[in-house]
Amino acid sequence: MSEKKVRVRFAPSPTGGLHLGGVRTVLFNYLFAKKHGGDFILRIEDTDQSRYVAGAEQYILECLNWCSLKPDESPVVGGPYAPYRQSERKPLYREYAERLIAQGHAYYAFDTPEELDLKRKDIANFQYGHAHRMSMRNSLSLPMHEVEQLLHNGTPHVIRIKMPDDETISFNDMIRGYVSFETAQVDDKVILKADGMPTYHLAVVVDDYLMKITHAFRGEEWLPSAPVHLLLWEYLGWKDEMPQWAHLPLILKPDGHGKLSKRDGARLGFPVYAMSWTDPKTGEITQGFRELGFLPEAFVNLLAMLGWNDGTDQEIFTLDELVEKFSIDRISKAGAKFDFEKAKWYNAEWIKNSSADQLKLKVAEVLHGKGITIINEDYLIKIIDTVKDRCVLLADFYQQAGYFFKMPVDYDINAVKPKWTLSKTEFFTELKNALSYSETFEPNDLEARFKALAEEKSLKLGEVMLPFRIMLVGGKFGPHVFDIASLLGEAETLRRIDKALEVFTA
Repeated sequence: MSEKKVRVRFAPSPTGGLHLGGVRTVLFNYLFAKKHGGDFILRIEDTDQSRYVAGAEQYILECLNWCSLKPDESPVVGGPYAPYRQSERKPLYREYAERLIAQGHAYYAFDTPEELDLKRKDIANFQYGHAHRMSMRNSLSLPMHEVEQLLHNGTPHVIRIKMPDDETISFNDMIRGYVSFETAQVDDKVILKADGMPTYHLAVVVDDYLMKITHAFRGEEWLPSAPVHLLLWEYLGWKDEMPQWAHLPLILKPDGHGKLSKRDGARLGFPVYAMSWTDPKTGEITQGFRELGFLPEAFVNLLAMLGWNDGTDQEIFTLDELVEKFSIDRISKAGAKFDFEKAKWYNAEWIKNSSADQLKLKVAEVLHGKGITIINEDYLIKIIDTVKDRCVLLADFYQQAGYFFKMPVDYDINAVKPKWTLSKTEFFTELKNALSYSETFEPNDLEARFKALAEEKSLKLGEVMLPFRIMLVGGKFGPHVFDIASLLGEAETLRRIDKALEVFTA
């Protein structure tokens, strides 16, 4: 018998921004599927309508598109197991919940929210399970005729799984190995809510079965729910069809203490979302990696290395290389500390290793946002090649390249003015003449003429090199100063010397 085709899924709730941990889950799903010639499915788990946020689904799709982690099946592209939004699959879940009741594995619960609140106040650490279920209002504790009457009257109710009192259930996790649970420690989870919507517990099992999911990757925070899901697979008669599970390690705060949160990012000054998210209710904007200036290739690369490595010292991987090298047995059980400085290193490496042609549209977008319109693409390509090794984020291209397109408005006067002398004014006045008669305006020729004039004027090279740089770019930054002058060209270089002399001698 041939092996089943690998089918994996990412099933987010459309409730807000997509945390980098969520994107890493997508990535590991995607890599595993593509490594094994399988399919990657996006399923939207929007059963909790109270938490649904308008625009969140489109945002998730944009994030995946930005990262080039495109699903083979989704609410947008469709597929053989549509629909891919759980809210559109609502009618089918009750059938399975009722089947569980008929088998004695679930029951109706009529307790009101107020009654449940009272119980929680009266009983410390109250759990709706084997210890207390018979003291509650449900189809196990009430006479049959009363249950039938309540149902006939349309009394609001939920359906809960009936957890066994004293069983040990186990499964083999692809990352953690053999994992066991005592059912007595797990409460009777709601599987169908009063509005007819399933909870995650029922929906994930039913949908994974119907969509023929073979492997399920999710964060380790879902481990406590595993016994409920294991029993649902068994009770619904699908145990042999259950996907293999892999519970991924958490992405931790930089100090290693606890899961990385949006609050940590705000406190420490770095993003935790893939892309910026605007809260539709408050208008609050949470910055993302894309808007900060990360390349998607770098973002995907750094996520892959949070909890996984290929067993070598290689750190820079393309998506195709990740697909080729990926294996579950190289995922760590331990949480991975997030290091923003390391994240920026990945981005700098990707910028450095990308061609100017690959970067030109993104750099042009950065410059356009600062009021610079690119007219000459060839010129932009030369500039990118000259400065890209100095850029960590895409936004850095403005400081490192903006002066090539417009004359500085502000100068680092404090670096020049205190040591400015008449001899320096004379030097730059004569430099203009020397440069005007240059046969070429190549860096080596410019440097030779500059040094010769400094020697003739008995000036140390360092005394005039820094002022020359500040004349051209406005500050103490940028590539080799003669490369800058050469790219600016003769007319613009002379114009900038003139303008700066007015400022320096004022």
